[in-house]
Amino acid sequence: MGNTRKTKDFNPFNCGVTHFLNKVGGKWKVLVIYGISKKCNRFSMLQKAIPQISKQMLINQLRELEEDGLIERKIFAEVPPRVEYKLTAYGKSMMTIIMHIQKWGEKDLKEKGLLK
Repeated sequence: MGNTRKTKDFNPFNCGVTHFLNKVGGKWKVLVIYGISKKCNRFSMLQKAIPQISKQMLINQLRELEEDGLIERKIFAEVPPRVEYKLTAYGKSMMTIIMHIQKWGEKDLKEKGLLK
């Protein structure tokens, strides 16, 4: 694989926060994990749930999440072939943190009058 992530394992001080961000940092990965956890488990469903993400970026994020063991990809032998994604136990272990982030974000949006 010629597409090596620069920051994948860069953590010179073995910091837990850096390790977490190396796995799910960036603009899209947490949204992809959250979408899959909410049963948006197919490529087209994820595209609709995250309309701002480009097709190629979604492909890259799914590959990286699979490579890191956070999601699994299952290919169904159908015509046309169907692919579904699901969180692994490792991926599910991040959901508590992601849900805390979501609750914080909603609270902050409400306090700023941006969410009713």
